[in-house]
Parts: sequence; C-alpha cells; structure tokens
Amino acid sequence: MAVFKDEDEVYTYLAGIFRRGLEKEGLADKLSTSGVVLRVHYTDPDAVVTVDMPNKTVETGSSSSAVPNVELFMSADTGNKFWLGKVNLTLAMAKGSVRAKGPVPKLIKLIPQAKVLFPEYRSMLESENRRDLLDA
Repeated sequence: MAVFKDEDEVYTYLAGIFRRGLEKEGLADKLSTSGVVLRVHYTDPDAVVTVDMPNKTVETGSSSSAVPNVELFMSADTGNKFWLGKVNLTLAMAKGSVRAKGPVPKLIKLIPQAKVLFPEYRSMLESENRRDLLDA
C-alpha cells in the first residue's frame, strides 16, 4: 500500500522539500547554476513535480510551463525513501526502480547537494507527526 494517500500529500512533502531547497541560502545558488530543469513523475499516487532550478521555482501537476531537461520516473514511496536517505538514486536507476531521461550526469552531480536536505525532510515529517512516512 502506498504511503501517500493522494497527490496533494505528494505535493505537500515531495514538492515541499524541493521548495525548501530552492529557498535555502547557499544551496539555492548552487542548484540554480546547475541549469537543471527536473520533472519527476511519481506513481501510486500519480503526481508530477517540476523543479526549475535556474528560475528557483517548483510547479506541481502536469500542466507546468517549464520544459524539463531531465526527467525521473518513480513511485512516490521511492521519492519519500530517497529524501529519508534510504535510497541511493544511482543504484535505483541501475536496478530500474527509478527511470531517468535526459542528461543524467547533470542530475547525479546534484545528489550531494540534495543530501543536505535529508535532515530537513525528516524534520518536516516529524513536525507534521507523519510517523507513517518516517517509518516507510
């Protein structure tokens, strides 16, 4: 069974952590200069998050105006586990639980930056008393 009950929860937490990253001093500039426009297609529940790093914006839903240069396809559960530090993205791509389209090396270079947000994601879930997501 999926850990998120609906797409709104995916947007609250998984899009929310991207928003925090783009607002974080120091990190936002590093992400911005990457040139990456990332679109993540989540399943179970279906949700789409587009992160326009150069413009420091996050859009939710499939009608985003930003054109992605990197796309990821994964379950929302996998996305949750990634932000908890429980999924190695490179390994998940190699095993096929995460599919990627576009210049993946650009994205892989950003993983160390993303790791800075792992404690923040955990803290966000703890403050919302989301033990179900923390234990997933």
